[in-house]
Amino acid sequence: MSGTPDRVPITWRTPIGRLRIASRIEGTTLVTLVGLAVPLKYLAGLPQGVSAMGPIHGIAFIVYLLALAEATASGGWKPLEVLRTAVLTIVPFGPFLNEPFLSRKAAALAARAPTQP
Repeated sequence: MSGTPDRVPITWRTPIGRLRIASRIEGTTLVTLVGLAVPLKYLAGLPQGVSAMGPIHGIAFIVYLLALAEATASGGWKPLEVLRTAVLTIVPFGPFLNEPFLSRKAAALAARAPTQP
C-alpha cells in the first residue's frame, strides 16, 4: 500500500474539495504578490506587477472565504479548525502548510458521509 490512507483526491464535487482548490489558488496568488510583485515595485520601480496581481489575489481571497464558508456550513468543523483555516490564508505559504490538515479533514468528512447506492 503506497501513500497515506487519509489522502482524498481533490475535486470540485465536494465543498472541502472546492476549498482545497481555492486554498491552492489563493496561496499561489499571495506568494506571487508578496514574493515577486511587491519587491519588483519597491526594488525595481515596477508597480505593474502589484497592479495586476493585487486584484487577482483579492478575487482569489474572496473566493477562498466563500469556499471556506461553504465547507464549514456543510458541517463537521470545530470553531478552532475554521479559525486556523481562515488565519493561515493571510500568512505567505500558510495555505500550503494547511493542506495536510485539509486532506485529513476531507478524508474524515468522506468517511462519515453516507455511501451512495
